[in-house]
Amino acid sequence: MDNNNEHGSFVFSYSAREQEEVKRIRKKYVSEAPSDEDRMARLRRLDNSATQKAQVVSLVLGVIGTLLLGLGMSLIMTDLANLLGSLRGMSMPIGIAVGVVGGTLAALAYPTYNRVLARERKRIAPEIIKLTDELLK
Repeated sequence: MDNNNEHGSFVFSYSAREQEEVKRIRKKYVSEAPSDEDRMARLRRLDNSATQKAQVVSLVLGVIGTLLLGLGMSLIMTDLANLLGSLRGMSMPIGIAVGVVGGTLAALAYPTYNRVLARERKRIAPEIIKLTDELLK
């Protein structure tokens, strides 16, 4: 058999055993199409990621707000005002101001959750739509 083709290049063929080895090695490096199970797991992960981020942000805001509200109440109603030193006589207005700020932050936790959730869903929507289209076919 002539190992040169009409263009002068060299043609090489492998035995069946060598071809199987080549295919096996190639398979390690070629990315396979994801299965429906992989797509479903990715879909669940994406959906949960949007919810989890919104939950974390709103919980942090709510906890900080609640702690500030409690601090303000403590400044007004307990001897914690002694820590203010020379401003001890101002404990009532300072406590009210801190409490109002804390209450406002705590009250903003739920609207913040909704806003972050909507923003995250908008961000991942194209990928969710693509995955659901693939799964519904």
